[in-house]
Amino acid sequence: MSSGPGAASVPAPDPHDTASAPDTASAHGTSATKTSMFSSLRIRNYRLFFLGQAVSNTGTWMQRIAQDWLVLSLTGSSAAVGITTALQFLPMLLFGLYGGVLVDRLRKRPTLLVTQTAMALTALALAALTLTGHVEVWHVYLAAFAVGLATVVDNPARQSFVSELVGPGQLQNAVSLNSANFQSARLVGPAVAGLLITGVGTGWAFLLNGLSFVAPLAGLMLMRARDLHAVERAPRGKGQLREGLRYVAGRPELIWPIVLVGFIGTFAFNFPVYLSAFADDVFHGGAGAYSLFNTLAAVGSVSGALLAARRGTARLRLLIIGALAFGAVEILAAVSPALWMFSLLMIPLGLFSMTVNVTTNTSLQMATDPAVRGRVMALYMMVFLGGSPVGAPIVGWITDTYGARVGFATGGAIAVLAATVIGLILARVGGLRLSLAWHRGPRVRFVPRDRQEALAPAA
Repeated sequence: MSSGPGAASVPAPDPHDTASAPDTASAHGTSATKTSMFSSLRIRNYRLFFLGQAVSNTGTWMQRIAQDWLVLSLTGSSAAVGITTALQFLPMLLFGLYGGVLVDRLRKRPTLLVTQTAMALTALALAALTLTGHVEVWHVYLAAFAVGLATVVDNPARQSFVSELVGPGQLQNAVSLNSANFQSARLVGPAVAGLLITGVGTGWAFLLNGLSFVAPLAGLMLMRARDLHAVERAPRGKGQLREGLRYVAGRPELIWPIVLVGFIGTFAFNFPVYLSAFADDVFHGGAGAYSLFNTLAAVGSVSGALLAARRGTARLRLLIIGALAFGAVEILAAVSPALWMFSLLMIPLGLFSMTVNVTTNTSLQMATDPAVRGRVMALYMMVFLGGSPVGAPIVGWITDTYGARVGFATGGAIAVLAATVIGLILARVGGLRLSLAWHRGPRVRFVPRDRQEALAPAA
């Protein structure tokens, strides 16, 4: 099925592959063998992009910590911190799809130069207000909303620009390295922010974040335009938002992974709610335990991203397996009786959460016509990023009413249920059926329908 030149389609499963599912990697000729973990860094343009993002991501994490601490110090209210977070995500919920329409029409590199500059200026303005002692809480609210507005265009532009930098053959590797880049900054940025806040004040964290944007801006300007992979841009026209939604709705290999990520992002990815409750109410470890949980989860996330970088494919069955494992680890962590056991489970939790994230991101990009990729990635990011603030009040109420263990287990159970149902749907779309057999124990697997019917005994 095609919607125009260059449209991607997912082939029927190989009848000789008994574990097959709709495979978005093979649709684009990507090698099914493992690749070098850092192979995409051999590409000069991507190397410049990666290094610039490494600096900027560290600054972004610094600002996140400093921003929350500043609001808390100005108001003494946790609710005010929640309002700041909501304001930063609100533009993506309201305008995310329109941002995708713009990204499909515009050239990605000039677009990113504008959005990155806007975020740099926002950080520098907040730094100036804080360092001069004139900052008020509404300034922080306004800055958070401004960053959110820039993100509406910046996020899908950065996601889809990766394919222009490396081409389809290295897309899985590059997306995985981007995730490792972001998660590595998650280990460094908060630690640096803590030192700055206690040593010289929050304003310096905002200043360094603003200056950190020099790195990605310089990288974008130093790229060689002739080395970029040309992609089709959507012409300006009416009904492009509806066209993008119809495009996704008509392709099971796109709509069902987005639905799965929606459920997981809304109910299972609310780590701030769950982990803070376990740190305070269950293990009574305070801020130290909360920091430990997040650090170990980040270690797992980096490991998951690097493992994904070695894989040469982005199979939807891996997404289902990763989602099932992620939910199962959440349930196991929810019933862990000891602090050390719960802490260790944060590593596989981070690993499987990154498997879900990277596999969804890569499979969507590889199965999407470049002319609508911005809209598809905007919908994905809107569902993925927008799910947490929508679900946070729900899982927060469950956690407050029934306890942290029930809340965490509920999130894991929803992830397992969603992965199971959507896995069965994708298997049916791919012409597979569930096979139950006994060979030195029970065996449950998916096989092509024609094979199962051929093996079935005659009536």
